[in-house]
Amino acid sequence: MGVEIKDSRVSAEEFADMSEFVYEYLAASVENEDEGGRMRWYPWHSAEYRHNHILNVVELAEEIARAEGADVDVTRVAALFHDVAKLDADQDVHAEEGARVARQYLENRGEYPESFVDEVCRAVRDHSYQGDLTDLSLETRCVIEADLLDKVGANGTALMLLRMGYEARTHMDAGQMVERVLERGRDAAERVETDAAESIAHRRLKRVRWFQDWLDDEVAAIDSGE
Repeated sequence: MGVEIKDSRVSAEEFADMSEFVYEYLAASVENEDEGGRMRWYPWHSAEYRHNHILNVVELAEEIARAEGADVDVTRVAALFHDVAKLDADQDVHAEEGARVARQYLENRGEYPESFVDEVCRAVRDHSYQGDLTDLSLETRCVIEADLLDKVGANGTALMLLRMGYEARTHMDAGQMVERVLERGRDAAERVETDAAESIAHRRLKRVRWFQDWLDDEVAAIDSGE
């Protein structure tokens, strides 16, 4: 069951302020990095890219939460903070560090109920959980599912193709890269638990398969000299 917060909803203005804070935190993390930074060896690991990913996850998590009856405020705020520490903490502790940042912000920037802050921070802390999603709160599950789903579909395909360019690959490798997106999507579809997330996963997989078929036809034509 979601946590009911009836007397203290997050307003659009408050949410916009949170989003601005998250972006500024990410940007400061990049500026403070030495020798180009731990994750900046891929150009899209920037404050701009990470913030865009976060906003994608917010949108997906909110869609899933509304469909599944989860607490939307808890879910979308947790989604907003889930990767806030991604650029300044090691991968295996970025979730815990993100929860710390979220708690500090929520306790100092507003008058949110303690139960609300606890639920948000728990979802941020657990968003990297690799076990059975039914072990977690519905709000945490929505965030994890949204995080998985942002890596598949058209967005995931575009990122893989960008990676090709960075690695100096040619269009001849595109099919292999798109297959990786499909594999990731199939893994995500098997892991998600909610009906809403499963529906999104299959919809996105369908788009990637369509693109893969189209790509295979055109690359095959080039290979055969047609």
